[in-house]
Amino acid sequence: MKKNRVKRQIMWGDLDSLGIVFYPRYYEWIDASGHLFFQSINLNLGNLLKENSIIFALLETGCKYYSPGRYQDQIEITTYIEDLSDKIILLRHTIIKVKDSELMVEGFEKRICLNVSNALKLKAITIPKGIRDILINAQFDV
Repeated sequence: MKKNRVKRQIMWGDLDSLGIVFYPRYYEWIDASGHLFFQSINLNLGNLLKENSIIFALLETGCKYYSPGRYQDQIEITTYIEDLSDKIILLRHTIIKVKDSELMVEGFEKRICLNVSNALKLKAITIPKGIRDILINAQFDV
């Protein structure tokens, strides 16, 4: 399976009053990593919107926390396709501390393929074949 890895450093602004990562930051990082995953498989979400009026809208998301992140920790976020159906893609994300590979967070994003050509009537659609082929290839690293 195709995995995309992103490294970053935890900054002061990522922390809460206890000096650990403020939990919404994980969702920001996961969302950004999802977009970078699509980019890594040559699926430009901006072009899908402009050229095909298609987006992969967020349907559900969640995180399970194992270990807190702290100021200046180097982390790595790994993203991959866990499941793919006719209309939905499930992305899995893991966040680890680089120095010791300690698991910090496991997260997921369930995204649904939407036709947004009419903003008043958003419609879930079957993932078009060409896009689906790219996703299958990434899922199974064909």
